[in-house]
Amino acid sequence: MKKYVTRIVLIAACVVVAVYYLFPTWRDYDLHRQLKNLSGDDSLQFVASHETELRDSRAKRIKLGLDLQGGMRVVLEVNVLKLIEDLAKNRDEVFTQIMKEVRAEAGTSDESPVLLLRRKFEARQIRMSRYYRNLRDNNDDIYKFLQDESTKAIDRGMEIVRNRVDQYGVSEPSIQKLGGTRIIVELPGVTKEAEVRGLLGETALLEFKLLKEPDVTYRIAEAIDKLLAASAKTDTILTDSLLAGTTAPDTSRGDTANAESTKIKTPEGELSQEEFTRKHPFFSIAIYTEQFKGVFLVAEDNKQKVRRLLDREDVQRVIPNDMEFIWSAKTQLLGERGQEKKFFTLYPVKKTAEITGSAIVNAKWQIDPSYNRPIVTMEMNNEGSREWARITGANINKRIAIVMDNAVFSAPNVISKITGGHSQIEGMESEAEAKLLEIVLKAGALPAPVDIIEQRSVGPSLGEDSIRAGVMSSAIAIGLTILFMAVYYRTGGAIADFALVFTVIFLLAVLAAFQGTLTMPGIAGIILTLAVAVDANVLIYERIREETAGGKTPRAAIDAGYSKAFTAIFDSNLTTLITGVILYQFGTGPVQGFALTLMIGIVVSLFSAIVITRVVFDMMVDRTGIAVNFG
Repeated sequence: MKKYVTRIVLIAACVVVAVYYLFPTWRDYDLHRQLKNLSGDDSLQFVASHETELRDSRAKRIKLGLDLQGGMRVVLEVNVLKLIEDLAKNRDEVFTQIMKEVRAEAGTSDESPVLLLRRKFEARQIRMSRYYRNLRDNNDDIYKFLQDESTKAIDRGMEIVRNRVDQYGVSEPSIQKLGGTRIIVELPGVTKEAEVRGLLGETALLEFKLLKEPDVTYRIAEAIDKLLAASAKTDTILTDSLLAGTTAPDTSRGDTANAESTKIKTPEGELSQEEFTRKHPFFSIAIYTEQFKGVFLVAEDNKQKVRRLLDREDVQRVIPNDMEFIWSAKTQLLGERGQEKKFFTLYPVKKTAEITGSAIVNAKWQIDPSYNRPIVTMEMNNEGSREWARITGANINKRIAIVMDNAVFSAPNVISKITGGHSQIEGMESEAEAKLLEIVLKAGALPAPVDIIEQRSVGPSLGEDSIRAGVMSSAIAIGLTILFMAVYYRTGGAIADFALVFTVIFLLAVLAAFQGTLTMPGIAGIILTLAVAVDANVLIYERIREETAGGKTPRAAIDAGYSKAFTAIFDSNLTTLITGVILYQFGTGPVQGFALTLMIGIVVSLFSAIVITRVVFDMMVDRTGIAVNFG
């Protein structure tokens, strides 16, 4: 028994890890089953008391594809031809004719519009510099420039779409590129076509908004805090919601949150976390600190709570008409090393924009050679330059938020009056952050229109039917496979069936761990995986039969069966795995769903067929000393 301890511990560890990753899926199902049986105040009370658990289990469970839960699938195409046309200068009849020919040919050709444009210019023996960049640039330089701008246009489109989908509140969205100019957006659970068309089809809105003065902001936050504290005395649902998983600061108007602290220092004295939450419901989840003066930090888990509080009618009456709160587009990690948490920043800004993205001509990120840190340079047109000089001159040492589609991507401080229309934005922590800001600024500077070329809805009833059909087909496939193995291979078949159950559990656990999405083609991949797993056992068992018939002992027959069948099993599974990788790399949507479950299934089925069954056979032979019945 001792010689099997390592393998038994390994198998047990895999089972424990699998249960850990599958538990949120079961818990999500259980919570929503309970919620379906409730109504009215009971439903609201249940959601308030289980809010954190509902959110966490939904985030960590196995995600269902569009075909299993219903929703919308939208295919967008970035209009690269419009971008190329907008980048040109000194446009005349010749250029208009060339663009007309390129547009006509692009509809029937797989080549990039930029390459088609270059060919048209070269066919007429016209230098592209006549319309693009500088006269000293050759066609190669301009071709590279236009290709680069086309690629960035796709990135801008992806960022804009992702930002809008995040704000819309869709859970488990899928956003991916398709080819060189298309973006596929899958929105599970969304059924309103008009809203989606408006959400994804509008041009990006880039604005520059001044932050409110910190003292004004704090006074308004105090008023909101007192209002909510008075309301919480009679509103039990509000109180329970605030107390559920709240992260509270350890000082009022001082340091950042410490959720583990038992006492919180305030001007009123030391309070427990529950007391602080009851007395200061807004400051308990919207943290105001000296380090981040003028804005609020909100833990990722508390974002929806703060959003709901700010949307209340009584709270809206406290907020001045010329002010609004806007969330940061991204989170930041804060806290002690090893205990960092994700926080959103809540910016109090003036409602009216000082200037819009239409004034921006160009933006570019680069490394500042003097300080070796990333910066973003921004260039404005003549009218924008004049306005920018007036705005920056009147607001020195104040912050201006860069807002795209109602999300703040950066809020730099104005150091001095900026004239000439050339600005430099500093303070980025990484190149990735600088690149993102360039994308945001260019979304307003050089907007490439994004056209909806396909919009398809999948009803939730169809999704339920698909789940039911998928579960039924999987159950029938597993049942027939288990029955065949048990009848044909007797004891050996029963052990293979035992390993088959582990294969399914491990496969689903890996899918949950890596945030994979289960689709109908994915279910087909699972069924195929079971067939492959059984195929490995069949090869091993037939080889053991041959060795036993040749007169070998049970131990020798099992050893020979596994060692001689391994090469054939490994080769066949490797080729299938390579096929799965190729399908996943070059496929989209349903093809990727099938390939994902197939690849995971190949790996876990090998583990089950070679490790789990081998341990069981070895232990049975060592304990009984007789051959295992293989039929």
